[in-house]
Amino acid sequence: MSRTIHRSRRTALAVALGALLVAGTAACNPTSGSSVTTGAKPTTATGTKAASSGQSSSKAAKVGDTIALKGMDTSADVTVVKIVDNPAGADDYTTPDSGKRFFAVQFRIKDTGSKAYSDSPSNGAKLVDSQGQSYDADVSDTKAGTSFPATVNLSPGATGLGFITFQVPSNAKITQIQFGLDSGFADQTGQWNV
Repeated sequence: MSRTIHRSRRTALAVALGALLVAGTAACNPTSGSSVTTGAKPTTATGTKAASSGQSSSKAAKVGDTIALKGMDTSADVTVVKIVDNPAGADDYTTPDSGKRFFAVQFRIKDTGSKAYSDSPSNGAKLVDSQGQSYDADVSDTKAGTSFPATVNLSPGATGLGFITFQVPSNAKITQIQFGLDSGFADQTGQWNV
């Protein structure tokens, strides 16, 4: 009889832990409310970025444009500063895999929230090609420029600048760059046309 009670308690505990795990996963990765933001922040007549009014313009973002993004606890203005297609590896030992090339994107991240930005930018960055195939970041450094460190910590108002490198097929035509806060788990993703 004590085995039955002990087994029942273990089963109840396992069910309760399973329910907590499912609830926690749903809270960290919600499926509703996700959006892709393609509108660049408006610019002034002098070409500088205007103060954010919380609205994006109807102009599709491209390289050089800034998109205001919101994360779970912070917000940031993210700019795709430039792209370098097919840069050489940082040293003689860094080469892309056979049939692939490096594609490096320089991002500027400005913490516009009231809390510190602490994240790994490469986790939230993706490339998309003309066929709709997406590519995650690679850990390689290239001669395009200085990469972001593994973790970037910015106080409110501070700015970080760095490259994120990808490996893509040699013949892939990259058409979009995507970036999301919270290692890509934020509901909002910015998208720039290449």
